Amino acid sequence: MSMQVTGKNVEVGDAYQTYVTDKIRTVVHKYIDRDMNGHVRLEKERGLFKTSCAVRLASGLLLEAHGEGPDAYASADAAAHRLETRVRRYKSRLKSHSAAATASERRKGSFDARDYVVSVEDQDKPEQDGANPLIIAEGERNIGELTVSEAVMQLDLSEASFMIFRNAAHGGLNVVYRRNDGHIGWVDAEAPVASKMNGSAASKIAG
Repeated sequence: MSMQVTGKNVEVGDAYQTYVTDKIRTVVHKYIDRDMNGHVRLEKERGLFKTSCAVRLASGLLLEAHGEGPDAYASADAAAHRLETRVRRYKSRLKSHSAAATASERRKGSFDARDYVVSVEDQDKPEQDGANPLIIAEGERNIGELTVSEAVMQLDLSEASFMIFRNAAHGGLNVVYRRNDGHIGWVDAEAPVASKMNGSAASKIAG
């Protein structure tokens, strides 16, 4: 396992690097036991320490967790605990080599979309009709082909607020997102609006 540890607004010492690397390695190998690469960033902001970790599995799946604390080690503990909670929930699926291979094969048909960050000016002047928003940053967002259950799992294992994917069942674009009540929402533009799908049927499809 290769783990890179960097710092932002704080010096990252050898002791912390060893501590957080061992923490993350222990959690991941406890449930998955596969080759992987990762990155940990320690940040200090207004006296609060924040540890963010990202681990990429050989299958391409990304595991993420974020933790905060009064010191660097407490934030590392919080991030490791959050990561373990997420990994434990899907341990059987993450250990399945066949499931990982199938999902990895489908991702070969994925594509990249442009991802823009636009400015919302905090001013009193009215917006001009037809004016395009000011783009302040742009990048790429990968759109993979997944089943709904795989998309839910990927979102739940990450720190993202939403994810766009191509539904493996019908090829249409879908979105899964985090709801304020702690659940995950699923938007399927291909599903008939008049469908009378009940909750149990939807949960079977998502599972």
